[in-house]
Amino acid sequence: MDKGLHFMFCVIATMLLLRESSQTGATRNDGAVSKGIDSRGPEEGLPTLTVTTILEDPYVMVRSAELEGYCIDLLKALAAMLHFSYKVKVVSDGQYGAISSNGNWTGMVGEILRQEADIAVAPLTVTSAREEVVSFTTPFLQTGIGILLRKDTASQEMSFFHFLAPFSKETWTGLLFAYVLTCFCLFLVARLSPCEWNEPKNEENHFTFLNSLWFGAGALALQGVTPRPKALSVRVIAAVWWLFTIALLAAYIANFTALLSSGSEQLPIQTFEDLVKQRKLEFGTLDGSSTFYFFKNSKNPIHQMIYEYMDKRRDRVLVKTYQEAVQRVMESNYAFIGESISQDLAAARHCNLIRAPEVIGARGFGIATTQASLWTKKLSIAVLKLRESGDLDYLRNKWWETSCLHKSRDRWSPLQPQALGGLFLTLAIGLALGVIAAVVELSNKSRHAAGHVKKSCCSVFTEEMCTRLRIKESTRQSQETSGRANA
Repeated sequence: MDKGLHFMFCVIATMLLLRESSQTGATRNDGAVSKGIDSRGPEEGLPTLTVTTILEDPYVMVRSAELEGYCIDLLKALAAMLHFSYKVKVVSDGQYGAISSNGNWTGMVGEILRQEADIAVAPLTVTSAREEVVSFTTPFLQTGIGILLRKDTASQEMSFFHFLAPFSKETWTGLLFAYVLTCFCLFLVARLSPCEWNEPKNEENHFTFLNSLWFGAGALALQGVTPRPKALSVRVIAAVWWLFTIALLAAYIANFTALLSSGSEQLPIQTFEDLVKQRKLEFGTLDGSSTFYFFKNSKNPIHQMIYEYMDKRRDRVLVKTYQEAVQRVMESNYAFIGESISQDLAAARHCNLIRAPEVIGARGFGIATTQASLWTKKLSIAVLKLRESGDLDYLRNKWWETSCLHKSRDRWSPLQPQALGGLFLTLAIGLALGVIAAVVELSNKSRHAAGHVKKSCCSVFTEEMCTRLRIKESTRQSQETSGRANA
């Protein structure tokens, strides 16, 4: 009987222990979901670190009540290398870390100083101010400060005379001067050379100045024109001009083709100086971020102008979160100044966004620890090993993957009429001038003919116009038909 009681006692104790462990596990899981805490279960003999982070895509994101992202994968790799367990929690105030008005540090840096967390694994920029209060490991990501724009607000409008863009104003001026000078040399050499004359006193030289201008223009358009040079000196000048025009046209066509093919990629805002000079877009950055203090402490005049602009319009241009900044760029005429690597992600996720080419203030994201922490050097060595093995590059490609670049290469759009509007206008003006010149020539001939036939100039002009346009051809044919019938 004692054995039976002993067996029943063991069964009851086992059931109570299983029930208590299941309830404890459920309570821990519920707390992890509600507070945004992820953890790697503690193993016997392994130290447990409390990790603070911040929710930012793609570094740390909440998916299905769990945390994932670049920093979570990095933390898992570091834990596997250094053999530690961890508990991740999201920073309570949603800040990275800056000195508040009362002199205390906010954000993840403040939690480390208050010993609420052991390390911070997040896109936390290494700055001198933060380095004074906490320690940083070797940066695991390199970045800088860039400008995020929306493509339609940043696209460069094509000028009406866009076809003149391949050459600068100085080049066009030099081309016009070379054309006039060459034509004058043709005229002068043709006058001086005996081979261009048969009898200089009786015969007019074909290379008049107007004919020389026409000859140069024809050569510039790769068209054969008259008069044809006879003298060797004139032929030398003509040959040199032909070689010049061939090289010039080749350069123009190549440059114009490149200009049209890259027209959609050119931005009027290439640098921070361009951003300051324009008046179409507002610009700002994250309030209290390292980017804001970079411009505040910079001695560069352009950077000082950017800081003064943002400081005077603090309530309007500074944003609280990165997501708010991206949304504002997409919905309004706003340019966001921030971490270039985060902007690359935004451009990868939203194909209508683009980052300006210039990047300033090279910096890095590091893991923050308490000062004199034994984990600082260990984590730095582990980060270096991950970089040397290519694991950091793998994580970078994994979380920054995009299809926008492939779509932009495959997309084709017809050439906008604004690009060639100046050419069409030039053609229209030339046609109009040609018609006007023809009318003037016909008027001069009609005026001379009117004196011989003793008619008014208007009547002779009308007859000449009708004859050349065959307006009265049907009338003449009907008159001839009726005359034959009467005969």
